[in-house]
Amino acid sequence: MFKRLANLWRGFLSLWVSGIEKEHPEIAYENAINSMVEKYSKLKSATAAIIRRREELDDRFKRANAELQQTEAELDTAVTTAQDDLAVILIQKKNQLAAEVGELKTEMETARSDADSAKTSLLSVQSEIRKLQSERDSMLAKMQSAQARIKVQEQLDGLSVDAEVKALDNVRAHIKTTIAEANLGKELSESSLDSRLAALRNQTGDVTARQQLSELKAKKAAQQNAQGNKTM
Repeated sequence: MFKRLANLWRGFLSLWVSGIEKEHPEIAYENAINSMVEKYSKLKSATAAIIRRREELDDRFKRANAELQQTEAELDTAVTTAQDDLAVILIQKKNQLAAEVGELKTEMETARSDADSAKTSLLSVQSEIRKLQSERDSMLAKMQSAQARIKVQEQLDGLSVDAEVKALDNVRAHIKTTIAEANLGKELSESSLDSRLAALRNQTGDVTARQQLSELKAKKAAQQNAQGNKTM
């Protein structure tokens, strides 16, 4: 029962952390990078230990090999000088040193291989850390750019020109109504009884004036004719 509750709690916690990381991807990248750095640090310590062992084996191999060569030289001298008792001891020592040199050589080669493998792994982890850091910078920059575009789009989507267009429509309608009222006033003025009477009065005055003009012209012509007759 307690185990199931613990698993359930871990599940909820995992979902909660996952949600936070989605909202803040920089946290997820930072956690991943820190984990890789910790792994790199441990691997670096292990690699250093392997390299130290390789160097120790290399040093032991060199000393044992040098001692083997010295023993072989001493054995050759003992045989040459017929010192058989020393020769027997030196032969035993030579055999021991030869076996030790062989074992050290095998261990040294293994240590070298382990060290090379560890260094390769170390460089690989180091490369992964750098790639992850580069990816973090690139992805966070893309994320910020995308968020900025979304924000602009939301502002554009929320920006409505209906109110402005409606206001202009109202202004246009008011202007047209005012013009129509002015035209209507003119039409009503032209068709009213007073306007018609005034127009008729003007027309009558014009006719009278023309008649008077004709009379004046006729009178003038008559006077001119009378003066012509007197002269004759």
